[in-house]
Amino acid sequence: MIRIGIIEDNEYMRQGWQTILDFEQDMCVMATFDRCETALNSDELANIDVLLLDIELPGIDGTEGITQIKKIYPDLLVLMVTMYDENEKVFQALRNGATGYLLKKTSPSELIEAVRIAVGGGSPMSPKIARMVIDSFHIPSENRVELSEIEASILKHLSNGLSYKAIADTVYLSVDGVRYHIRHIYEKLEARNRSEAVAKGLNLNLIRP
Repeated sequence: MIRIGIIEDNEYMRQGWQTILDFEQDMCVMATFDRCETALNSDELANIDVLLLDIELPGIDGTEGITQIKKIYPDLLVLMVTMYDENEKVFQALRNGATGYLLKKTSPSELIEAVRIAVGGGSPMSPKIARMVIDSFHIPSENRVELSEIEASILKHLSNGLSYKAIADTVYLSVDGVRYHIRHIYEKLEARNRSEAVAKGLNLNLIRP
């Protein structure tokens, strides 16, 4: 029996997936949640094999949620759910430990197949995301730079010309907190200023134009 959990804030979507999956003789939805915080405060994730995790959630979004979930349940198979396959957050979630992803418009048969693929050792994802994953390995190892999610977010805001104060308001940090992260970004990228950091971030595919 494949035991499944769902974290999705749309009640109708959540109930629809549960109905589809419960109809399969070898599948059972063990727990459903409307946000990551509720799931993390529950013990029910310990009893499932596959988790369907929405990316766009109130509070802790799926990209950050998977990081926290995988720390507690490292063997849990997590399939991200999103509206669009070109979403950079999907790629970030894969970096954070997701097994694959589903589009919200996926058909019932595709949903069932994706769960079976994940359990069978595969990673269901679109050609676009697969290409992004492959391209990330084309960067020479000596030039590869890893930014945290907050660092990547701040670098993206820098590329859009936001001031430190505007960035602080956007990412919910103090201005000093933003400066702290920017110093680390400059160190990692060996950049002397904003323009160099942005140029190197674009060149290394750490941010997208």
